[in-house]
Amino acid sequence: MANRRVPLVLLACGSFNPITNQHMRLFELARDHMHSTGQYQVLALQSSNWVTVDEWESQQPDWTETVVTMRYHYGRILKEYEGRAGKHMTPTPVSFESSGPQLKLLCGADFLDTFKIPGLWQDEHVEEAVGRFGLVSVSRGGLQPEQTVHESDMLSRHQRNIFLVREWMRNETSATEVRRALRRGQSVKYLIPDSVIEYIHQHKLYTEDSERRNKGTALRPLTKQAQSQ
Repeated sequence: MANRRVPLVLLACGSFNPITNQHMRLFELARDHMHSTGQYQVLALQSSNWVTVDEWESQQPDWTETVVTMRYHYGRILKEYEGRAGKHMTPTPVSFESSGPQLKLLCGADFLDTFKIPGLWQDEHVEEAVGRFGLVSVSRGGLQPEQTVHESDMLSRHQRNIFLVREWMRNETSATEVRRALRRGQSVKYLIPDSVIEYIHQHKLYTEDSERRNKGTALRPLTKQAQSQ
């Protein structure tokens, strides 16, 4: 008899400024961990063999709250999953529970620390993201996500819905360091995909001039929250 697992979709939101190989590595680590629990089967959507990019968030006229993006994609996932079920199609060889698919937010351990930034998150959005959906957080380096969860009453209340994954193969690649190297004309090959390097050079991104123009720009989440108060 096949194991019954909950179908799961991992969603990563963020600027990916620029996207690095480490960002992609998060998906591999998270999928392996969620499979190892014996409770979940991570789904591949559409024609992608596993990871796919969606343009919806980038096409919005303004920065979109993470929870809003999660709601949108969960709605799409339910529609696609129900469509498959209606056609008697099985998305994977695993037998699934009848409760339907779940969506969880995939993030790095540093993401958890953003919950502490005053004015960045609305309490009800944290409650929904963690309580209704859930988080899969991948840690590396000296970050201690367990402590972050422990020190937050809200995160602690939903800790059963927070999955902490440890990256044991050290890779300290950061988008900030990649931007610094690009600004200085240094090589970033093998840190980010070749196609991304080509796009950056083609559109003259992360140059000394462009970085100077953007220096000191306030985070849009903070300015948007301030305007709504």
